[in-house]
Amino acid sequence: MPNKDTPAHTRGEPADGRLPRDDEVEAVLDACRVLVAITARSMAATSEVTDLLHLRALVVLWSRPSLSLGELADAVGIHLTRASRLCDRLVTRGLVDRADDPVNRRQLVLRLTPAGQQVVRDVMHERAEEIRPILARMSATGRAGLVSSLGEFARAADGLAAHDLWALGWDT
Repeated sequence: MPNKDTPAHTRGEPADGRLPRDDEVEAVLDACRVLVAITARSMAATSEVTDLLHLRALVVLWSRPSLSLGELADAVGIHLTRASRLCDRLVTRGLVDRADDPVNRRQLVLRLTPAGQQVVRDVMHERAEEIRPILARMSATGRAGLVSSLGEFARAADGLAAHDLWALGWDT
């Protein structure tokens, strides 16, 4: 049951009482296509990441000090067996360190190595460098409106972002 103190627009109801028009949805989808293209191109910033799943795992590990294999599998949205194979590849490349959990010896603790941290930094930097000239081609008024609107859009997502963005390889 929705909490009366929670604004209607964060409960899935339109903030102004009207549903979005198709052209409004299409404009957001167009922007999403641009951002996905930027994400794909940003992976070219490093030869260490050639697979979106690898990047997803690295960004999840970047966002937290350490994770168990099960936590990583859940965060990335893959089966534990696949996560184990993924970690094997990332450990072999020197991007992830895997050690016994001192609290629970039956679990592994995964952490990014300095090389893994650098890969994430390089990809995030490349994303920013791809976005910068696009914003520069906009007017100052347009940029200000975009920033305000995107902030409102992110807030309206109401927590959707954190888990799903980590899974897609976006730092939050």
